[in-house]
Amino acid sequence: MDSAATLSTPPPLAELGREGPLALFLDFDGTLIDIADTPEGIIVPEDFAARLKALSDRLAGRVALVSGRAVANLEEHCGPLDIALAGSHGLSRFSAAHQRLGKKPRPLPESVFEAFTEFAAGTDFHLETKAYGAALHYRADPSLAERAEAFAGSLAMQHGLMVKRGKYVVELVPPGADKGLAVGAFMAEPPFAGACPVFVGDDVTDEDGFEAASELGGFGVLVGGRVSSAARYALADPAAVVAWLEL
Repeated sequence: MDSAATLSTPPPLAELGREGPLALFLDFDGTLIDIADTPEGIIVPEDFAARLKALSDRLAGRVALVSGRAVANLEEHCGPLDIALAGSHGLSRFSAAHQRLGKKPRPLPESVFEAFTEFAAGTDFHLETKAYGAALHYRADPSLAERAEAFAGSLAMQHGLMVKRGKYVVELVPPGADKGLAVGAFMAEPPFAGACPVFVGDDVTDEDGFEAASELGGFGVLVGGRVSSAARYALADPAAVVAWLEL
C-alpha cells in the first residue's frame, strides 16, 4: 500500500475516457462534501443533485454514489438523486431508475439501538442511527476511540454483526455491508458492465472499493492524507475531487 504523499494526481477524465468507457463510484462525506462536526452539519450546494446527474449523463449512466449514509439520508441532504445509489456501506442499492438491486436488507435488532442509546447517554459520543446501522462518533473527544471500539466489538459478537471503522467513528452494520461488494454488483449489470471502474473515497471503508475496482481492471483514487491505501492516485480534498470531476 502507498501513502497519499507518494500517489500522483489522476489523469483528466477526458484522457481516461479515450482509453475506453469509465464507471465512477463516489463516496460522499469527505470525498464530494467536506466532513462536518456531526453528520447533520454538512453543507451541500443546492444544485448538487443536478451536477451529479449531469456527470452521470456524460458517462452514459455509469456513476454511482457509494456511501455509509442511508439512501434516504443522502436524498435528505441533496434532494432527489437520479443516479445509481448504494447506501449503508453498499448494502442497500438502487439503479438510476430507483429500482432496488438485490434483496432489501434487514434492519438491526431494536435491542442494538437501545444498547447504543444507553451507552452514549451522558457522554461526548454523538449517536447516529441509520436505516441499517448504528454509529458512535467521537470527533469531539478522540480519546473515546478505545471505549467505542470495545463496546461495538462486544455487541457485534453478540448479534452476528460487522464493525465498520472510520474517521472518529465506529459503526455496527449487518453482514454484507461492503463497498467492494457494491462495486462488483453494479459492474455485473448494465450500464456499468464492461467499463473501467474508478472508486473515489477518503476513509478506511473505501479501501474495499479501491480493491474491488483494481480487481475489475480499474483503480482507486484516495482523497486526503491517510497514511496507506490500495489506491493508485490521490486528490487533496473534496474541492479537488469536484474540480477533477468537472462538477
